[in-house]
Parts: sequence; C-alpha cells; structure tokens
Amino acid sequence: MEKFLAEVFGTGALILLGDGVVAGVLLARSKSQNAGWIVITMGWGLAVMVGVYIAGPISGAHLNPAVTIGMAMIGSIPWSQVLWPYLSGEFVGAFLGAVIVYLAYLPHWALTEDPGLKLAVFSTGPAVRNPIANLITEIVGTFMLLFGILAIISGPGVGSGVGAFIIGLLIVSIGLSLGGPTGYAINPARGLGPRIAHFLLPIAGKGSSDWQYAWIPVVGPIIGGVLGALAYHAIFTNYANLIIPK
Repeated sequence: MEKFLAEVFGTGALILLGDGVVAGVLLARSKSQNAGWIVITMGWGLAVMVGVYIAGPISGAHLNPAVTIGMAMIGSIPWSQVLWPYLSGEFVGAFLGAVIVYLAYLPHWALTEDPGLKLAVFSTGPAVRNPIANLITEIVGTFMLLFGILAIISGPGVGSGVGAFIIGLLIVSIGLSLGGPTGYAINPARGLGPRIAHFLLPIAGKGSSDWQYAWIPVVGPIIGGVLGALAYHAIFTNYANLIIPK
C-alpha cells in the first residue's frame, strides 16, 4: 500500500504542476497566459522533479507506466508489482491531479472560447496529425527518457536528491528538443488519466476528448520506454562486464 500511495501522490503532484502550467499558459485571463513553450517545458521539468522527491524514497518514483514496464523488462522490479502498486497508482494519481487542476482554474474554463485549448490542458495532441509520425515521435522521446533516466541513476556519485534534479532537466531537454510535434506525452498515465478527467468533468464548452488520437500517447511511450531500457541495459551492462569481468 505504501508504494501505491507514493505513486498516487507523486504522479498526482506531477500532473497537478505539469497540467497546471499548461492551464496557466493557455486559459483565458490567467496571469501567465501566453507565457509560451519555454515556461511549459520548465514547468513540466520541475513537476517531474517534485514528483520524484515525493515518491522516490518509498517507491522509487516511477510516476510513469513506460518507466515501470521498462524497469520490469530489465529485471529492476518484479512483474508481479507492475499492475499493483505501480500502474494502478500512476493512473489514479494522474486522474486526481487533473481533477485538481480543473478546480484550481475553475473560473477560467468558461472564459476560454477555444475547446482545443481546454483539451490541451489535459492531454497532448499533434501539431500535424499523422498517426505514424506522431507514434514515432512519442517512441523516440520516451526512448530518450528511459535511456537518460538509467544513465542518470547509474552515474557515479549521483545521490537521490541530485538525481531528481537532473531527471527534471532531462524532461526539460526532451520537451525543448522533441516536444514540438506531439507535445511530448512520454507517459501513458499523463496521456490517458487527464483525458478521462476531461471526458468526465463538467468543463464549460469543452468539446471532444479526441479519443481517436488517445492511443498514440499510450502505445508510443510504452514501446519507446521498453526499447530505451533494453538498449541501455544491453549496451552498458555488457560494456561493464567487458571492463570488469565477473
């Protein structure tokens, strides 16, 4: 139960602060309206850092089904823990975080005319709708996420506190470099939990939840996360064995 709650609170904080910065930039009459992409990417990086600090000491702070499945693929966690406590905690936390964003910005939904901006607070969408290209973008971004996380946590002298900060910077880097085509979901819980919240919440003039696109920010990150974890494990575990034979 402790790991489940850690993932709920960690992922919930990630989505509250991450979707929150998007809401601030996109919704009408917010004091941070039109602050731009740099603010969004910085906000998401800091959101991930806070989530890692919250959940890290208890669950290892996966906060992302792509991370959980990738770690299970390389044997870092047992498969018996994938659904419970990790995936269940991540999806519950993502949904709850999105609901709190809705409440925090309650007066601004009716003031925002564009339903696409309202949906963008809760879920990512493509700049150019091309399912194959969009899927590739999410795969590449999440590959880099898992490859980078494993490199960071495996680095010499990187304590948990420093590691959380550097992982936050990794999120900023991915957003700045690879976020343009799809908004870089790179997290199935981030892609699906808030979209469900958008579908269920009584948001004024919200329009469609765009379920046609919804599979891409779920499937793409899972594929990319597995490939990133397997690639890092294969390359660097084998390299270490060559340098330091067992």
